Amino acid sequence: MIARDKAILADLERFRCLSRDDIADLHFAHTKHPVTHTNMVLKRLRRDGLIKCSTERRKYIYFPAVRTIKTDSQKINHFLAIADFYKQVRKAEQPRIFIVEPKYGKGLPEPDIFMIWKAAPWFIEIQRTHYTDRVMTDKLNRYEQYYVSGTWENEPWQPTGKKVFPYLWIVGVGRYKVEGRPYRVYQSTVEDMVKRIK
Repeated sequence: MIARDKAILADLERFRCLSRDDIADLHFAHTKHPVTHTNMVLKRLRRDGLIKCSTERRKYIYFPAVRTIKTDSQKINHFLAIADFYKQVRKAEQPRIFIVEPKYGKGLPEPDIFMIWKAAPWFIEIQRTHYTDRVMTDKLNRYEQYYVSGTWENEPWQPTGKKVFPYLWIVGVGRYKVEGRPYRVYQSTVEDMVKRIK
């Protein structure tokens, strides 16, 4: 198996699922005919049993051979939104680390993404629907509990000599009350954030 095939399989594991166009953008954008190349490779990977495909949508959705989500899962659009966010931020700069749905433990934050991008750590919340104030306050409180606990200081990505708590970046639907938190919270599109931190 060539390196590109391994990279496609790794991305399917990381993002849980991807559309054909996502795979074309991520792995074949440098070719003269990205869609044609993508279709050929995906057909071969399916034939060899290395990936699965859901044909229930107009645009096919691809999964790792051992799926972690069902082909009709409500979370498919959520994971596709995470992949779309990744494609947007990498245009400005390739994240050094990009982890989908990292686990920190019971009662602690459940970000959609942890990444190191533009030399800074980030927690990302991808909002596809508007949350109630109560639900968002609960989310923000979990980040605050994590901040107060200090356990984040032991993360392996921490720079030596200075401990940094990740910025929280809320992307998507809704504006929320985020003032008065001991950590920085941003609510903006990728385009606006790139302009802000250039």
